[in-house]
Amino acid sequence: MAAENTTAAERGHRKTRIGVVVSDKMSKTVTVEVTRRVKHPRYKKYVTKRKRYHAHDEAEACAVGDKVRIIETRPLSKTKRWRIIETIEKAQVL
Repeated sequence: MAAENTTAAERGHRKTRIGVVVSDKMSKTVTVEVTRRVKHPRYKKYVTKRKRYHAHDEAEACAVGDKVRIIETRPLSKTKRWRIIETIEKAQVL
């Protein structure tokens, strides 16, 4: 099998998330904050949960405030297990 000719669909299901870039201070790495709303099991109120992921940004094209889609990948460093696959919305520059 030729490993270089495989597509994402052939590699199996990979998790994807949509979030906002909150830091771009590292080289080729951005921090993406993913927000989700879950219902509290006892009080039935909606609670906002946030999780931050380190994602690989090879082109260094993302800036703080950009809305991006990230995909799960092999470990790239100690904390980096996600890659940026597309920028959904660029941040407005004032």
